[in-house]
This record gives sequence, structure tokens and C-alpha cells, in this order.
Amino acid sequence: MPEIELRAVRLSDEAGQLEAELVPAAGMLCRSLRHRGEELLSQNAGALAYAQSGKTMGIPLLYPWANRLAGFRYSVGGRTVQIPRDDQRVRTDAGGLPIHGVIGGRMSWKLEDRNERSLAASLSWSEDSPELFELFPFRHDLRYSARLLDGRLQIELEVSACGPDRVPLSFGFHPYLTLPGEARERWRVQLPAMRALALDARQIPAGPAQTLGPQRFQLERRQLDDGFDGVAEPARFSVEGAGRRIELTFLRGYPCAQVFAPASPQCICFEPMTAPTNALSSGEGLRLLAPGQRFAAGFSVTVAQPG
Repeated sequence: MPEIELRAVRLSDEAGQLEAELVPAAGMLCRSLRHRGEELLSQNAGALAYAQSGKTMGIPLLYPWANRLAGFRYSVGGRTVQIPRDDQRVRTDAGGLPIHGVIGGRMSWKLEDRNERSLAASLSWSEDSPELFELFPFRHDLRYSARLLDGRLQIELEVSACGPDRVPLSFGFHPYLTLPGEARERWRVQLPAMRALALDARQIPAGPAQTLGPQRFQLERRQLDDGFDGVAEPARFSVEGAGRRIELTFLRGYPCAQVFAPASPQCICFEPMTAPTNALSSGEGLRLLAPGQRFAAGFSVTVAQPG
């Protein structure tokens, strides 16, 4: 893979309390979100490792599929796609399954608009980019926008079906949130009402869902990697500790979620998803965008004092 220029675009809110850095050449990775100078996103192996090998950190866009697929072949609308086993384009999980879509550094976005508070970027997905089109052969245009306002980062992605085919909507984001100054065992977590998906040993949905009411708990030593659907709009997820509350709100377009809290690194992820894990393969919960139509999905990260 050629060397990637990780030049970041920096945004700040009007009060100078919240600052973000986004990297267009790394798949529009949001690599940093700082509140009063403290980093709120887990850095993991860093932005270069994400751009080159797909080791996620910050807030990456997972495109064209979020989470895992059950294999390297999927069929949509009568078209069967064989995903190449190419670790320069697609990362695999510990079980060898393709995960998180195209590696970030292979998606180079064009920066269109920018000011101190916001940016917008575009990407054309077509035969002109064969290394992308082979993985997901559906012609469409993408527009990514981010803005900071009143202690909140808002990110939207718009998909425009500009070709003859219906475009599957199976993307998501993976925000790695962390609370500096507080041990994870003491983090207080809040989840909205939604349905828990039964997952097999590969983390692929494999059974009926269970309806759950809103939850509030202290994280303690529990580890989470759970899938959900039935997420309402808007839906609020939060984690708080050390005098700070981080709230992630699914604003529109994200009926599914993954909640991930590993033992290490010290982070928790509330992942907005347009479809359940493996939807490209299973068809379960998969929406198709008709030619000429547009679809937009958005979420926000708000930082405030608890209560």
C-alpha cells in the first residue's frame, strides 16, 4: 500500500471546549475528540494502523458493511459478490471473517467544504475505483459531514443511488469512547429500550431477539459485545464518570446497534448501524436504496456534566 498522508482537519466549537480532528485520507476517520484538552476517544494502535490495516480507533466509518459477515460471499438483488481475501483492502477478525468493510486508507475522500465548525467531503463509488467496486458493485455517491456546536459533535452520511442498481444499506460507525480520570469499573452506563439479538459463537445473529427495557448499570468488570435491533429514533446511549457525561444519540437512520466494552483497552462503544450484523449475507433487516433515491443517517456525541 502506498504511503498515506494523515493530514487532519481540525474543528472546534464556539466556546473552544470541544475539538475534533478528522482525516479524509483515512476513510474520514475521526481520530480525536477532546473536551477541555482531554481525549475522549481511545487511540488503540493509532490512526496509521487503522488506515493501513483496519485496526480500528477513534470514530471510524465502517463501509460498506459494519461489523462482520458470515463469509466472503454475499448475494443482493440477484447479484452474487465474491469478496477477495485481500488483507490490503479487507481486515478479518480472529475467526477469519471479513469485518468492518473496506480498510480506511483505501477510501480517499474529497474535502469539499470546511470552516472552523464543520466540514463536508464526498466519495464516488463506481467502476472508476475498481478496488472498491469489486467488493461492493453498486454505483452510488457518498457525502460525509461533521460539525461541532454547543458541546456536540454531529456526523451524518448521505447515500445517493446514482446507478441502475438498488444499493444495500449496511454501514455503521464505531465510536471508541473513553472517560479519562475514572477506572472503567466505575463507569455508569445507560442504554435505551431495544431488542437483544441472539448471537452464535462467531458473533453472527442466529436466533430470536429479546425485547429489553431501558438499562442503567455500573460497568464493573463486565465485558460486552452485544448486538441489538429495534432501536428507536432518537435513541440515547451514555457513559459517565469523573464529572463528565458522554451521550451518543442515534438521530436517524440507525435502527441497529452494537455495544462493545472490552477488558482492554479502557473504552466503551455504542455503535450506530443501518442494519444488523451480517445483513449483506442474510438479508435480515437489510434496506435497499432504489435508483435515484437518497438516504441519510446521523448520530451525535454530546459532552456535558452528569445529571
